[in-house]
Amino acid sequence: MIGHELGGRYEIITRIGGGGMALVYKAHDILLNRNVAVKVLRQQFVHDEEFIRRFRREAQSAAALSHPNVVSIYDVGQEDETHYIVMEYVEGHNLNEIIQERAPLQVEEAVRIASQICDALEHAHHNQIIHRDIKPHNILIGKNGRVKVTDFGIARAVTSSTITQTGSVLGSVHYFSPEHAKGVSTGEKSDLYSLGIVLYQMLTGNLPFLGESPISVALKHLQETFEEPRIINPYIPQSVENIILRAMRKNPNERYASADVMLRDLETCLKPDRLMEPKVTFNSDSPDFDETRVMPAIRGSISETIAAPVVGNRPEKTVVDTDTSSRWDSKGLDEPRKRKWLKPVVTVATTLIIIALVYWGAQTVLGWFDIEEVDVPYVVNQTETNARAMLEKAGLKVEEPTVYLEKEGIAKDIVYEQSKPNQRVKVGSLIKLYVSTGPKMETIVDYKGKSYDDTVASLVALGVPGEQISKDEEFSDEAPGTVIKQTPEPGGQFDPKTTTFSFTVSQGKETISMPKLTDKNENEAIALLKSEGLVINKTDIVRAPSYKEIGTVIAQYPYEPGAKVSKGAEVTLTVSSGFPKDALEYTFNIMISPAVANKTSEIRIVYSDARGENIEWGKRKIKDVQTFSVKVVLDPNTEAKVSIIRDGQFVDTFAKNYEEVRSGAASTPESVPGTDTPPADVPAQTEESNPDGSTTTNTVTTP
Repeated sequence: MIGHELGGRYEIITRIGGGGMALVYKAHDILLNRNVAVKVLRQQFVHDEEFIRRFRREAQSAAALSHPNVVSIYDVGQEDETHYIVMEYVEGHNLNEIIQERAPLQVEEAVRIASQICDALEHAHHNQIIHRDIKPHNILIGKNGRVKVTDFGIARAVTSSTITQTGSVLGSVHYFSPEHAKGVSTGEKSDLYSLGIVLYQMLTGNLPFLGESPISVALKHLQETFEEPRIINPYIPQSVENIILRAMRKNPNERYASADVMLRDLETCLKPDRLMEPKVTFNSDSPDFDETRVMPAIRGSISETIAAPVVGNRPEKTVVDTDTSSRWDSKGLDEPRKRKWLKPVVTVATTLIIIALVYWGAQTVLGWFDIEEVDVPYVVNQTETNARAMLEKAGLKVEEPTVYLEKEGIAKDIVYEQSKPNQRVKVGSLIKLYVSTGPKMETIVDYKGKSYDDTVASLVALGVPGEQISKDEEFSDEAPGTVIKQTPEPGGQFDPKTTTFSFTVSQGKETISMPKLTDKNENEAIALLKSEGLVINKTDIVRAPSYKEIGTVIAQYPYEPGAKVSKGAEVTLTVSSGFPKDALEYTFNIMISPAVANKTSEIRIVYSDARGENIEWGKRKIKDVQTFSVKVVLDPNTEAKVSIIRDGQFVDTFAKNYEEVRSGAASTPESVPGTDTPPADVPAQTEESNPDGSTTTNTVTTP
């Protein structure tokens, strides 16, 4: 495609990007003398009507908009089976590249970018167009700072009765709205949810939801809450966090009513009187039933409720009569018999009880004044269990409650203080114990995925000495400086003063020096790429006519030779498909004599043609006249020249232009005489170059 001229107007210069549906090229508009971007539908989709309709819909959706923050559409066309869209060329980077390079962004910059995106969405929504795929990859930032929204490939034009086609889910799962993930109708508020995620990512450098598969990420959009941005980046003003929290509500009714309302909030959020505004709260009367939540348990016994009879609106308790005093039997009719012996027995028993109580009281009072004394055992540095046993053995008691406190340098469950030490007390006295709960313990956090520098700062803040923290580095797909393994594992407790931490930190992807692929054979170039751990998709190889041999690599993209490239990076090759149709071939037949007859001379031949300047044909040694055949290739703008150097001295140059060769003039032999020529009957030899670089020697008898 590179070098091709689409529609007789757009000259393709180089490939600048691509996605699953199309490739994007930088091109030059010959008619208006300006650079443009040309999006070309991939060849595997040129017969797929659905992809063609979606491709055309992008042009129609974007062409319906005229806004400084929307990429302009200039032209749409089809040439043979090539479908293309010509659009505004933005010199700069996309927002995803900026986030990867230097996130988190400054708050002012992130709000400025979000405001321009929101302004573009407000214009699109006003024209009844929902973008449905807002993500950093589709946001272009020009060198002048202007933000441009692009890629309306899955946009939908909406009416009052329908927002989108249900039953199909298109877009990027990390930026889905919950209703988009369900596959139900998506409206303007779906774009605002995606914009909230973009603002979240700009300010934290993280995505709110990550998972092992697209399905798991989509479920998190539906069911889980995200880590609030100020927890990750405390420098975010509350007013800005409020915008993110409102835009990313799972219930669309709790988001901004429109892009215009969100834009006004973005334009005022950095005013001094708003920076410390209260955190936004939401009405819980209309919860999202798809969201994961804790439900209260049903208390009480169902059987009790069912068993109780109901009077009015309340259950009535059933009363069981357990009083049997109203029951009659035959004994109740008898007159009680008189017991004359009962009174003396009661009098005697009472007297004996009173005597016993008096005796017990006297003994008790006497005991108060004669209690045995014991030495209090010293139980400091004993375990609590041992300390209690020692005190009980000595006849003493532990005063409750025991005091438990964190004590630096003293292990857990060790007594560090006691009451009445080294004293003599009465048996049964109370001894107060003070027991250590050990040093202050902290919970081990999962640091995987976090910055190593931030991790070290966090541990030092908890009291972990820097010399107890170590790291090893290894290559990985994670960003450089990211923790990918840790010891000890998260979830446990640790003593900051004694626990050591070891981290494995990412060095980023392993890089290599990009090899030079141009002028190599296609298969040789592919083998070299694979040996270096780089990826080449044969279906993406571009074949273009050139003056190189068929199968010769004429360009490599996007990495120049010598550039540092991560292993696994994708490389696109442009391979020669042969000479252009208007190319002409011509063979110079040159008779060359040695400088002196019958003396050996060294002949060197250099030629220039459409393939390049001063190309070495080769060197030969001759002792007599020989004819050399030099094949050249001409295009309409070149002249072929062959220069003869004999014994290190320039001798002559022969030239042919394109028109001369095209006119069909016969190829007449050229000659380079020596100072002396051989006899007429001496046979001469000719050498002709073969395509494989070898030569064929022919004997020619000169008349």
